[in-house]
Amino acid sequence: MILSRYERMIARRYLLPGRGEAFIFLVAGISLVAVMLGVAALIIVMSVMNGFRAELFDKIVGLNGHAVIQGIGGDMPDWRNIAKIARETPGVTSATPLIEQPLMSSYNGRVEAVLLRGMRTADIQGNGTLKVVQGSLKNVTPGSNRIAMGNRLAEALGAQVGSQVSLISPQGQTTPFGTVPRIVSFTVGAIIEIGVYDYDKAYVLMPIEDAQSLLLMGDSVGMIEVNTTDAFSVRTILAPIADKVAGRAQITDWQQMNAQLFEALAVERVAMFTVLSIIILVAVFNILSSLIMLVRAKTRDIAILRTMGARRIGLMRIFMTVGTVIGALGVVAGLMLGFVFLYFRQAVVDFVQLVTGQNLWDPQIRFLSELPSKTDPVEVIGIAVMALVFSFLATIYPAWKAASTDPVQVLRYD
Repeated sequence: MILSRYERMIARRYLLPGRGEAFIFLVAGISLVAVMLGVAALIIVMSVMNGFRAELFDKIVGLNGHAVIQGIGGDMPDWRNIAKIARETPGVTSATPLIEQPLMSSYNGRVEAVLLRGMRTADIQGNGTLKVVQGSLKNVTPGSNRIAMGNRLAEALGAQVGSQVSLISPQGQTTPFGTVPRIVSFTVGAIIEIGVYDYDKAYVLMPIEDAQSLLLMGDSVGMIEVNTTDAFSVRTILAPIADKVAGRAQITDWQQMNAQLFEALAVERVAMFTVLSIIILVAVFNILSSLIMLVRAKTRDIAILRTMGARRIGLMRIFMTVGTVIGALGVVAGLMLGFVFLYFRQAVVDFVQLVTGQNLWDPQIRFLSELPSKTDPVEVIGIAVMALVFSFLATIYPAWKAASTDPVQVLRYD
């Protein structure tokens, strides 16, 4: 809207408190604060949800790849041939042999379920998802009898670097009295943190040669981890492999492996956006009510302006500008508040936990160790535009009422 000089002057005066109009100004201030809180809440929640999803995706895909080609019955004796087929497929960047087997672990009388993962030494040491807490992954080499375990698992067992932890495999020797479980002791060479609670509580990493020996698998592996050029097109990229390995292996991509988790996040994201948008809608109604009160308080002024030649469209522009400016200031303040909160998000969580004595971010429930955040610029712009559009729409009715004021009726007895 392009305002004339007098329209800008009047709009500016209406934005500032006049004598006897403190209550109207208070309502307008509350409207501004409400818009600010609504915009900030939306930005904070959506950024945290995006960060949560992105962090989970990075951790899960960084450890498990974009897809796995798993042998039928958990055994893949011809894995080299299948890995070659995968590598030669357009769009595939790597195909890595893996062994993954649930076992039991024991240390000092404590027993915990673990997920044994056998990997090539170079893959263990070059995996950027693994953060070393104690020890060194360089100690975990074939034949060294050393393993790396998650920090939560180490806490549960009471183990540390140098501890002798026993791994119990049900695949042992067969005797006349049944199968005797295979129990092998390993030295903890490193304690790692992945950042996902379920992984940190269960994972035990060892060289693939040691895993084959422990599980009596010979030269076989359990699966092949595949990475592609585009994680979201993994099904299309790997479609040619499915026919070539039919009957020998099956392909499972990251979306299938974590379907329930990511679908729940998507539903929660939409629900949170819808609920928090109501805050902005409430703020818009506050703008509407403050403008209606302003119009009623300025009825005589409006009538005088009409008698002096002010046009209806000009009066509408004045009041629409007042309401839109209130909304715009609220949006700007909300953006600033949201970004400040996101920058200090973990400090805020720690402070609230300290004051309340409650654990607000339990990794057992939230999966991740820290509160994540990833701000989407397009989403932020969308939230700001939505708040501005709502604010603008809220000004139409009060502005129309102001423009419809009949100066004859108002000034008849003055």
